[in-house]
Amino acid sequence: MTRILVVDDETQIRKALDVNLRTRGYDIDLASTGEEALRLAAAHLPDLVLLDLGLPGVDGLDVIRGLRGWTAVPIIVVSARFADADKVAALDAGADDYVTKPFSINELLARVRASLRRHNPLPDEPTVTTADFSIDLQNQRVTRDDAEVHLTPTEWAIVNYMVRHAGRLISQRLLLQTVWGPTYERETNYLRVHFAAIRRKLEPDPAQPRYFLTEPGIGYRFEAS
Repeated sequence: MTRILVVDDETQIRKALDVNLRTRGYDIDLASTGEEALRLAAAHLPDLVLLDLGLPGVDGLDVIRGLRGWTAVPIIVVSARFADADKVAALDAGADDYVTKPFSINELLARVRASLRRHNPLPDEPTVTTADFSIDLQNQRVTRDDAEVHLTPTEWAIVNYMVRHAGRLISQRLLLQTVWGPTYERETNYLRVHFAAIRRKLEPDPAQPRYFLTEPGIGYRFEAS
């Protein structure tokens, strides 16, 4: 049975998530503090963590950092903090996704399913196929309509990283430092330019992207379907 650790200091939210997740077949651990969350995670090894940021004692960001010290378990932040800076801080600390309170339970459940589905790592050298293009990571080759698509080295570096982390919300800072180097943090115009080029080459409608998605002020996500 899939085990989910729910971490929130609000009793009503813990109860609501406990009921909704258990009725869908998940095994649930509940924590109201950061300290309790870290203890339960170490004892029961959850398959996914739903985490509030505003916790008494050890706060949510420190819980993320603590977990990332030893596990790659998917972490979805569920928080009333809606500022872009809070979202970016959580993603940079190691969170996989961010949902703002109040939230739709159906949307949250969909994100839980997607995170669990995508947590199994891709093979070292997969080929990812969508309805519109195919990406061969081993041979660094992209095809669309049976024709090869030329990507620049920088465009390929972005596509390669996004595809290997499909479904995960990648912060602008992390993507800049991954592609351009550790001294790059604020050059978000680089990302806008290169994502625009990637979309022109791969998206069926670049103005309404289906695969390479932007969450304004936060980061980017690749969805394969």
